[in-house]
Formats: sequence, C-alpha cells, structure tokens
Amino acid sequence: QAPLRESGGGSIQAGGSLKLSCDTSGFATCTYDLAWYRQAPGKERDFVSALDPRGGQSYADLGKGRFYISQDSDRNTVYLQMNDLKPEDTATYYCKLTVDYCGGLSTRRYGDTYWGQGTQVTVSS
Repeated sequence: QAPLRESGGGSIQAGGSLKLSCDTSGFATCTYDLAWYRQAPGKERDFVSALDPRGGQSYADLGKGRFYISQDSDRNTVYLQMNDLKPEDTATYYCKLTVDYCGGLSTRRYGDTYWGQGTQVTVSS
C-alpha cells in the first residue's frame, strides 16, 4: 500500500468546487511539508499549494483566491479545497510529502520525499 493516497477527484463543470484529500496517516509520528502539484497531459508538473510543519500556507498564482489548503485536527489528512474551477484546472493532482522529522522507531529521515499516485480532475466548460 502506497504511503500517500489522494482522493476526491472527478468530473465537474466550470464554476464548481472539489475537495481533494491526501491521506497522511502513515506519517503519524512525523512532521512534514505537504504540497499539492498538478500535471496536465503533455505538460510539466506544477506546484499548486503547500503546508509547512508550522501550519504556514503557500500558493502558486494559478490557484490564489480559489484554492485553499488545510489539515484536519488529527493531522491524518491534508485537503485542497478548489473553488470556481476552470477547464484549465483539468489535470492529475498529486500530493508530495517531505519529511521534516519522524519520531519513534521510524526509519524515515529529514528530506525523504513521497508522492501519491494522483487523482484526476476534469473540468468541462
């Protein structure tokens, strides 16, 4: 089982909203940076948004004012709320986790990076 799993993608009309989830429960003993990226067919993978271990948020211009990143209170899921979706938002969305620190018996180290398998978002006009 992949350590990171995205869900929540789908097909939607322009102007609608979707909320993507990234299951980070496999990193319960860790602090980490969690970023969302997206990749459209034939294009580079682009940064969308990130959440740092202290709760700081960052956004690429492509989603400012429309996309919001958050984490649930038990820190097992990171969300990307996407509003006012446009056809150009059509892409596969990935979450990327970069370890800051892992406690307990974890063998994960600072800088270790993990990607999810992606979730498809399709926005029609």
